[in-house]
Order: sequence, then C-alpha cells, then structure tokens
Amino acid sequence: MVACPTCRKPVVWTAAEKFKPFCSERCKMIDLGDWATEAHKIPGPPLLSEDDDGADFESY
Repeated sequence: MVACPTCRKPVVWTAAEKFKPFCSERCKMIDLGDWATEAHKIPGPPLLSEDDDGADFESY
C-alpha cells in the first residue's frame, strides 16, 4: 500500500492499478497540472536565465 501523492488515499501497489501511485486519473492530472504550472519544482539553480536567447544551443 502507498498513499496517493495528491489526496493521500491508500493505493494497492499492483499491476492492476493503472494510475499508481495515484488513486485515479483525476489525481494524476492534478499532479501533472502542478508540474506544468511549476507548483512542484526540483530544487537547484535555473538551467537558463530569463534573458538567455538560447544562442548556446544553436549548435546542437
């Protein structure tokens, strides 16, 4: 058993649970939206500054 990261409801960790570690598609989409709006962040320095024009990446 694990707790759903969004609502904390218990979820059985089996292959039959198609949304694991989430309890439902709704909780999965809420979490995805939080990452997209940067409500969730991984700590660390920014990879690009806001005034970076991307010129360093043109050769890739």
